[in-house]
Amino acid sequence: MKVDYIIVGLGLAGLAFVEQLIKNNKTFIVFENNSQTSSSVASGTYNPVIVKRFTPVWNGHEQIEYAMPFYNKIEERFNEDFDTKFSARKVFNSVADQNNWFEASDKPKLSLYMNPQILRDKIKGVIGVHGFGELIRTGRIDTKKLVERYRLFLKEQNLMKYSKFEYDDLYIKDENVQYKNIESGRIVFCEGFGIKSNPYFNYLPLNGTKGEIITIKAPELKIDFMLKSSVFVLPLGNDLYKVGATFNREDKTQTITEEGKKELLEKLQKTITVPFSIVDQTAGIRPTVRDRRPLVGVHPKYSKLSVLNGFGSRGVMIAPTVANNLYNHLENGQQLDKEINIERFQKLFTN
Repeated sequence: MKVDYIIVGLGLAGLAFVEQLIKNNKTFIVFENNSQTSSSVASGTYNPVIVKRFTPVWNGHEQIEYAMPFYNKIEERFNEDFDTKFSARKVFNSVADQNNWFEASDKPKLSLYMNPQILRDKIKGVIGVHGFGELIRTGRIDTKKLVERYRLFLKEQNLMKYSKFEYDDLYIKDENVQYKNIESGRIVFCEGFGIKSNPYFNYLPLNGTKGEIITIKAPELKIDFMLKSSVFVLPLGNDLYKVGATFNREDKTQTITEEGKKELLEKLQKTITVPFSIVDQTAGIRPTVRDRRPLVGVHPKYSKLSVLNGFGSRGVMIAPTVANNLYNHLENGQQLDKEINIERFQKLFTN
């Protein structure tokens, strides 16, 4: 079998790169073994404002402008909805919060997404003594539904293998790579936290941060927007809400914990006052990087090996743009954005 690309991993990163390959009529095969679950447990929200500090997300506006048509095209292909539009409301904790909101909403990069008016109406079941700030042009991609549907699509086309990628079976030549019975022009690793087991890219400083999320049923909580306080409360429909998320830098397992649930419950009880029940709990490892920028680029020694990783908690926004950048770098010689290029960690690489 001969292809242009082997893709290892099909979360948001792998999916975004595959879209580039399809658009450009490249042949490929994907390897996925479900060992990483960050895309399937992610909230999937897109919002270019860091609400803790009222500052813009890195390249947030540009990422959203590229990402929305990207996801809309996939929706049209499958005749399914993955994108849900809604506003978000930030709970203010003080008058100082309000003042900071006013100041931030006047800045060019933020004014498109921040309503400058303070919302003071009481919301049944929600604690908001100092009112709320409204974020607009935000929403959610149902990442679990999207990735599952995309995998089914690839499986139907015989373009996906549900098996662990065996690094020992990879033979790297000057002109291409050989993996078992597959000859490929290039290979792109999109493994999320699984990169820690990759002998070619495990030198990169991907730390990984565990996140846990609970899903609650709260029939009396009638909100159709995302509530952001010390936790987020995300409406799913049918009185169901996602609540998250924890940030644990020590635990690298994908196992749900009582500690994680307790933390979320304590914060949730300071956010809403209506009764609720827990119906689900999930956990995953976010592929986080110490400088909070993606890990994208070509291996320092083997030019046929590339990596697409390190999206943290904003994969929905970041993936389409950087996948496009990597593809054009590999195929058309376009320069990679310096902030994402793995060359910035060249000193960490040893032969």
